[in-house]
Amino acid sequence: MHPDDDIDALLTLAAAGGPGAPRRALLERHGAPRAALAAGPGAWREAGLNVTQIEALRTPDRAAVARALRWLEAPHHHLLGWHDPDYPPLLRRAPHPPLALFVAGDAARLWHPAVAVVGSRSPTAGGLDNAYDFTRALAASGLCVASGLAAGVDTAAHRAALDAQAPTVAVLGTGPDVAYPRANAGLLARIAGDDGAPPAGAVVSEHLPGTAARREHFPARNRILAGLTLGTLVIEAAERSGALITARQAAEAGREVFAVPGSIHNPLARGCHRLIREGAALVESATEVIDALGPLAAELAGDLRHRLAAPIHATAGPPGPAAEPLDPDYEKLWQALGHDPIPMDRLVERTGLTPAVLSSMLLLMELDGRVAVEHGRYCRVR
Repeated sequence: MHPDDDIDALLTLAAAGGPGAPRRALLERHGAPRAALAAGPGAWREAGLNVTQIEALRTPDRAAVARALRWLEAPHHHLLGWHDPDYPPLLRRAPHPPLALFVAGDAARLWHPAVAVVGSRSPTAGGLDNAYDFTRALAASGLCVASGLAAGVDTAAHRAALDAQAPTVAVLGTGPDVAYPRANAGLLARIAGDDGAPPAGAVVSEHLPGTAARREHFPARNRILAGLTLGTLVIEAAERSGALITARQAAEAGREVFAVPGSIHNPLARGCHRLIREGAALVESATEVIDALGPLAAELAGDLRHRLAAPIHATAGPPGPAAEPLDPDYEKLWQALGHDPIPMDRLVERTGLTPAVLSSMLLLMELDGRVAVEHGRYCRVR
């Protein structure tokens, strides 16, 4: 957790808006939000902040910062800054990463190997079927499915993941508490755990809580969606669409791009056909996506192992005579887990570890096939 003054400073930096690179440089130079803010106008200018940003730091929007602080007080609400070791590693490597992320739900899911499933807001019936079927198969393989919580393909992808009892990540172009469209407010609450149940995934935004939908935010949202994921799958898209923007940003980030072909008479297939002509992989089944992303998912799991500084084989249970000693916390967690699913709060009681630490450890064990999660409850894999 950040000290309160670092949280306040990071929120002030986030609320300043404008180009992200100078504010990231300011954080890198000074190491912590509080120090970056205390450095003053000369250091801000030297880091490349423009006049508008400097004025925003001189006279911050205290009301917006106060709203964000209240939002952060709720369960399952998190703030990850560029300086934070828990900042998602894939997004850190992408072009134009955000200064900070507001996360509602299970923040550890942002380290989970994921694929973006995107497409038209007004898909055909066949497009909806493809979104649902591809997502179910991707989720069954262990991949997390991410999308933008928009109408159409996005909604179908999130619902399919939830129906498969698999995690899903929603990346918003609004504040983390604002569903767009409004009809997806219930879906947002379910993913974030704001409905009283354990989070079914994570809701992510670079915008402060309360930020309404603005047209210019959505292309920027798409870069985060592309940056958080190993690849982007386009189900149906017109030649000019947000889905194609996401796909191009994924390609610019060095990620895989997949497109489902369609009828030459379907205008929503033209965007996919264009992507295929430009080099996207033509896919007819989720298996093709899974096979292509498998090695990349293993690399991301390695990043998580390094972050937690724990050997993955230590999660397998009691060691044999020739095995290395278990990390004590992993041993404690393994003994706390049973063959029947138990909730996070019970694991906290049994281990004495914090929910944040447990969440990261459980994700690592899940990636290695040692732990299963069902409806926010965890158990050993039989």
